[in-house]
Amino acid sequence: MCEFLSAVKVKHAKGSISPYYEDGYKWYFLTHDLIHNTPRGEIIQKKFPGSGELIGHSAIREYYGLRSGEGENWERSDFSTPENFPTIIARAIKRGEFRGFGEPAGLLIATADKAWKEAIATADKAWQEAIATADKAWQEAKATADKDWQEAIATADKAWQEAKATAFWDLFAIPENRAKAWR
Repeated sequence: MCEFLSAVKVKHAKGSISPYYEDGYKWYFLTHDLIHNTPRGEIIQKKFPGSGELIGHSAIREYYGLRSGEGENWERSDFSTPENFPTIIARAIKRGEFRGFGEPAGLLIATADKAWKEAIATADKAWQEAIATADKAWQEAKATADKDWQEAIATADKAWQEAKATAFWDLFAIPENRAKAWR
C-alpha cells in the first residue's frame, strides 16, 4: 500500500512553465475532486475500491495513462513542513484538495489537534461499538461455517481415505506387486 501522499514524477525538459512542473519534473497526483467528480475518477473508484489504493501509484498511473515504468514513484508521510513536498503539492494541501484522504499529523497546531480529537471522540466510540458488534457477528458466522465445513469434508475425507487404502492394499495383496522384502 502506498503512503499518503503519493505522486509520480516524470522528467521533463528544463524551462517548462506550468504549475505542475517543478525542478524539471511534471508531478502527477490525485485529489478528492479528480477521484470523485470526473469520469476517469469513477473508473478509478471501481478499479481500486480500497480507500488507500485510490490515491496510490497504480491509481495515479491509471488515471493519467502513465506506463508502468514511466516516471518515478514518490511518496511522503511527514507533513511537519511544506518543504517536504513539491510546491504544487504543498499548494494543493493548503487548498484542502486532499480532504477525505486521511488526517495527517503535523498539519494542525497542538490546540487544534486537541479540539479535533475531542470532536471525533464520539464518532470513534460509535465506530468501536459498531466494529465490536460486526466482529461478534463474524465470529458467530465463522463458527457455524467452520462446523458446516468440518461436517462436509468429513464424509469426503472418509471416502478418500478408504479409496486410497483399498487401492493400496488390493495391489499389495498380489505378491508380485510387493517390495522384495515383503514377498
